[in-house]
Amino acid sequence: MKREDRFALLGKMAVAIERIEGCREFARLVPEVRTNLVFTSVSPRGPEDVVAVDGRITVVEDMPRAAGRPRFGASSHMARLLMALNSVHPEIRSGINFASTPHLAQWLEGYCKKKGWTFSLIDRKDEPEEVTVREGASMGWKASEAIKAAGGKAPKLFYETGAVGKEPVSVLVGGDPIQVADEVCELASEYAKTAEPRSKAG
Repeated sequence: MKREDRFALLGKMAVAIERIEGCREFARLVPEVRTNLVFTSVSPRGPEDVVAVDGRITVVEDMPRAAGRPRFGASSHMARLLMALNSVHPEIRSGINFASTPHLAQWLEGYCKKKGWTFSLIDRKDEPEEVTVREGASMGWKASEAIKAAGGKAPKLFYETGAVGKEPVSVLVGGDPIQVADEVCELASEYAKTAEPRSKAG
C-alpha cells in the first residue's frame, strides 16, 4: 500500500473518531466489550491492512472516548468481519460495532425499515462447533450468515444474538468511516428518544 493511501485512510478515521467522540448519545450504545470502528484498504490481505482504534472506544464521563489512536492492525475480530464482508461486497470498507439488547434490536429493525436499509440477524446458537473452536473462523461465518439472512444482499445493519461467553452486538457498515460515524450518531440520537432505561454498558 502506498504511503499516501495509508495517510488518507488514517485521516478519514481521525475525522470519524472525532465525530463519534462528540456524540453523547452514542455512549449508551457502547457494549461491555467496547466499540471499534474499522476501515479497510482496497483488497486487504489481512488485519494489518485494516485501520482500527487502538484500545477501542470506551466511555469517559458519559462521552464516547477513543482509548488510543487509529492504527493499522489494531483490530482482529472486527477487522476479519469487515474483510469477510468486503470480499463479497467490495463497496463495504468500514464498520462499527455497538450494543444489542432485545429492546434495541426491535427498534433497529423498525429504524432500518424507515431508512430503507437492509437488515439481518445472526443467531450464534447456529454457529457450527468447528467454527467456534477455530480462532478467527467465526468472522467469516458471521459475514456469510448476515448476507444469507438478508436474502443474499449486503446488510447495512445486522445484530447477533449472544452465546455462551459472547456478548450480543450490532454492526453497521458503509463505504467509509465518516459515513459510518455520521450514520451511527444519527441512529444513537434517534434511539435516545426512546424510553428504555440507560444500560449499564453505557
